Amino acid sequence: MANLKIELVKSLNGRLVKHIATAESLGLRKIGQVTIQPDNTQTRGKIAKIGYLLKVTEVE
Repeated sequence: MANLKIELVKSLNGRLVKHIATAESLGLRKIGQVTIQPDNTQTRGKIAKIGYLLKVTEVE
């Protein structure tokens, strides 16, 4: 199964509370933090919600 490398590239300051909670559920709190998540529908939904804050790449 493929994984996704997700990096927070924009600040969470001043964002909607739901968007901050979504970033934290992915394990991202500070700019530049990276997390590896499974490529599934739950993760894709979170990325769709806050994609403007993230940089996403596929990892094998």
